[in-house]
Amino acid sequence: MELTQRILQQFVVLAEEQHFGRAAERLAMRQPPLSQAIQRLERGLKVTLLDRSSRGARLTAAGRAFAEDARRLLEAQEAAVDRARRIAGGHEGDLRLGFVSSLGYDFLPRVLRRAHAELPGLRLHLGQHPSAELVEMLNSGTLDLALVRLPVADTDRLTVQRIGTERLVAALPERHALAPRPSLHLRELAGEAFALPKPSALPGLAEQVALGCAQAGFTPRPLGQADDLPGLLSYVAAGLCLALVPEQVRSLGIPGVVYRPLHGDSAYLETAVAAVHRPDGPDAAVQRLLRLFGTFARPDGDGTEPGVAPGGSAR
Repeated sequence: MELTQRILQQFVVLAEEQHFGRAAERLAMRQPPLSQAIQRLERGLKVTLLDRSSRGARLTAAGRAFAEDARRLLEAQEAAVDRARRIAGGHEGDLRLGFVSSLGYDFLPRVLRRAHAELPGLRLHLGQHPSAELVEMLNSGTLDLALVRLPVADTDRLTVQRIGTERLVAALPERHALAPRPSLHLRELAGEAFALPKPSALPGLAEQVALGCAQAGFTPRPLGQADDLPGLLSYVAAGLCLALVPEQVRSLGIPGVVYRPLHGDSAYLETAVAAVHRPDGPDAAVQRLLRLFGTFARPDGDGTEPGVAPGGSAR
C-alpha cells in the first residue's frame, strides 16, 4: 500500500491523542473517515496498530513502533522540502541546528546573537542531543548542521569542520584548600575526589579527563558521575569534590563553585569544537552559517571573544 503523507499524519496524531474524536478534531475532519482510513492502513500493513475500546484507542506494540517511524518519515519529508527551498532561494529559510548540551551555555547563545544580526532571514530550529544521536540525525537527513565537541565517532560519511578550541578548567568548591590559588597544574589534583562525566553521555569530555589525568601521572578518584555539566557542578557546589569542565561553564554562575585555569601545554587540556554536516554540497543556508563561524569569534576584527578561540578545519 502507499504510505501517503496524509495517512502518516493521521496516524501520528491519533497515536498522540489515543482517541478518535480528539484526533479528528485536531485534523479538522470527521471521525468516521478517520476511523476508515486507519482501518485501511491496518489492512494494508496486515498489522493491528490499535486496541479499540469505548474509552479510546490504545497503541499496540506494533502501533508504537509504527508511530515512531511515521514521525521520522514525516520529519525527513519536511527536511527534504525545506532543504530544496533553501537551495533554490539561498537567502531565507529554515535550518535545523543540533548541539551537545555543553555548548548551550555560552557558545550557542553567541552563535544565535551573531546569526540574528547577520542572517536575519535564517530561522534556526534548535535541538539538544548527545553526539551519537546528532550524527544519526545528520545521516538520516532530519538535521542540517550539528555543533559538537571532538572526538565524535561514526562521521566517515560526514564533513567535520573544526571551528574553535576551548580550555578545560578545574571547578572547585569555594572552600577547597586549592581555591585561593589563581591557577593550578593538573598533577596537583592527584588524590582529590572527582565528579566524572558519564562516557555514554559526554564521551569526548570523559575521554579527555581520563587521558589528561593519566598524562599527569594519576587516575582520578571518582566520587560520582553525571551525564551533563550542571550535574557535575552540583557535586562541586555541594563541597564534595572537584571536576574538570570546559571554561565556558563559568557563565552558569553556580553558587559555591570557583574555577581555576590549568597550566600546561597538554593537548588534553583543550577541547575542540566542530561543526558537522553532510558532504553533499552543503546548501546555501549551511554555507552561510559556516562562514559566520569563521568570523564570529572575532567580534571587532582585532580581538577574540572569550570562551572559544577560532580554529581551522578538517575533514
